Amino acid sequence: MTPHRLRRPALLAAALLASAALPARAETISATYTVHAAGMTVMEINATLDVSESGYVVEFRSRMRGLLSAFASGQTTTRVEGVWDGATARPRRYVSEGVWRGEPRRTVLEWQGRQPVVRAMVPANQDEREPVPDALQRNTIDSLSAIAQLVRQVRREGHCNGAARIYDGRRLSELAARTQGRDQFPPARGEWSGIAMKCAFEGRFLAGHRKGEDVEAARRPQAGTAWLAEVVPGRPPIPVRIDHDSRWLGTLTARLASFGPSAQVQAPGRELTPG
Repeated sequence: MTPHRLRRPALLAAALLASAALPARAETISATYTVHAAGMTVMEINATLDVSESGYVVEFRSRMRGLLSAFASGQTTTRVEGVWDGATARPRRYVSEGVWRGEPRRTVLEWQGRQPVVRAMVPANQDEREPVPDALQRNTIDSLSAIAQLVRQVRREGHCNGAARIYDGRRLSELAARTQGRDQFPPARGEWSGIAMKCAFEGRFLAGHRKGEDVEAARRPQAGTAWLAEVVPGRPPIPVRIDHDSRWLGTLTARLASFGPSAQVQAPGRELTPG
């Protein structure tokens, strides 16, 4: 097992909040997910999404949990602010920082037109990965801006069909999603139940591979499925479950643990009074 694979749940993050309301004034929505693999809880993700017609702010906080955290400890906060160019997300500033195995990590990107510019990178990228050519970086967005873009599309068009090229300062990948109907989630203790929209997604690694790794293996597509639902009447739909292929731990499953406005988070199954 290679634990560094777990500290960048890119596809998971890109699917976690793929739907929300778009009021004239932004409404902040928060959700917490626990991530499970091989019968163990391995990670917790706290997501905050603030989207309006003028722009967006998305933040993810992730930390390792359970037995695996003793071998691959770490936590990361990633945040982006951006605006809209028609139907396309245009990030302005992206910051990802945290600690992995006791070592600080930090990435800061800013966009000049449609070209991302690295303002900070700790550790230096040349110590870990092959560089992504500037020409391939152009017209890319970060993974959280991809979330905001899908949010807007789902709200306006009622489906999750779409694709985006994603660059985080180190890696370049492509994420595509498509709608596959709706599924019924039966009542289960401690879990959400109801009807949810089913979205299939697939990620492909394109450039920026880790030095010494098997490039062909790294480029094999990774697939997953996300189910989205309006968990509280009148509130935005959010993912209630996500299954995602992992090369090292089999299937990773993210389950909704709590949700609501950022100052009023409740556990699934409990009534949430709209604010």
